[in-house]
Amino acid sequence: MSAPILHLSHVIKAYHDTTILEIPDLRLTYGVYWLLGGNGAGKTTTMKVIAGLIPFSGDIILNGTVSCSKQPVQYRRLVNYAEAEPLYPGFITGSDLVALYVKTKGPGFKDVEKMIELLGVSAFIHQPVSSYSSGMLKKVSLLLAFTGQPQVILLDEPLITLDTQSLPLLYTLVEEFHQQYGVTFCITSHQPVTAGAIQLQVQGKNIVKI
Repeated sequence: MSAPILHLSHVIKAYHDTTILEIPDLRLTYGVYWLLGGNGAGKTTTMKVIAGLIPFSGDIILNGTVSCSKQPVQYRRLVNYAEAEPLYPGFITGSDLVALYVKTKGPGFKDVEKMIELLGVSAFIHQPVSSYSSGMLKKVSLLLAFTGQPQVILLDEPLITLDTQSLPLLYTLVEEFHQQYGVTFCITSHQPVTAGAIQLQVQGKNIVKI
């Protein structure tokens, strides 16, 4: 069996005295995964834990070398995350966000200006975020998720609020970054996916490997 890209060990997320998420041991090898569960099942909490964005007990090891708890900055540079319903300060522009991510994440697999054109955000990227529709915000969050040279990209409900014309492009990007650049994806969904996929249980939810 291949070495895990992500190894979740004794991961527990609790709010006050209530345990929200408990994963004793989970190893995800290189692949594209769907995390399935209904609304309120804890998918977003799971994704934010894996992204290293909220505190938890235990540890997550990336590619056998980078510890989320001990090397958080290096870890977050290699694990990108796009929120289901992204929120950004209204006074900044999409181009401000892109500049920040490029500075933080470093050179990308693909040129960021080409990605801006590809995702169709060039028409509004220089406008304040407060003027964006939910669909515009979604496109910017996806653009940011594909910046740098991540080993893992986490997409939380990427299909909601995204226009139907952009769906084939998103699928193409996932396939390209997975096949050409070796990126592992974990994508949440409240809808069933491909029959015959490999399913792993996490807190009653399914992680499905396509």
